[in-house]
Amino acid sequence: MSTIDLQALQAEVADLAARRDIHKALNQYMRGQDRLLPDVQRQAFHEDAHVDCGLFAGKAWDFIDFAQGFLAACDASQHLIGQVLIELDGKTAKGEVYFIAHHRITENGEKKDLFVAGRYHDEYQDRGQGWKIARRKEIVDWARTDGATDSFLKEQTALHIAARGEHG
Repeated sequence: MSTIDLQALQAEVADLAARRDIHKALNQYMRGQDRLLPDVQRQAFHEDAHVDCGLFAGKAWDFIDFAQGFLAACDASQHLIGQVLIELDGKTAKGEVYFIAHHRITENGEKKDLFVAGRYHDEYQDRGQGWKIARRKEIVDWARTDGATDSFLKEQTALHIAARGEHG
């Protein structure tokens, strides 16, 4: 293998490793939210990261407290990642991450399903401790709230219903 081929291979491996590590941060963020594990969610961010979700703008650590409080008031939540576009530039990167989120909420004693779909506009950095989110802006594309219909869950008593926490 020539030196040029080896350099190209090393660059490709570094690119793939960066994308893998960014995806890991995205997954930690979502898992931390849904399982109500703030320490897992914090692993996705640099300590001085900034988040703007519209309802909150400020330091990532403060956002995590805000989000964990909102999600703890929900009966359940599930955040799913869709397509992810990452543009790498050395030790920095930009990304657009599609998401859809389902929240089981109670309004005036009535169970409802709140769906939110949108995108994260992210900036990532590798500062020597791995790739993490440095800036995040949440863009909401659409949202809707519907009355909950759970006849399937009520009829299927053998199902393993999720709980929050590490082993939920």
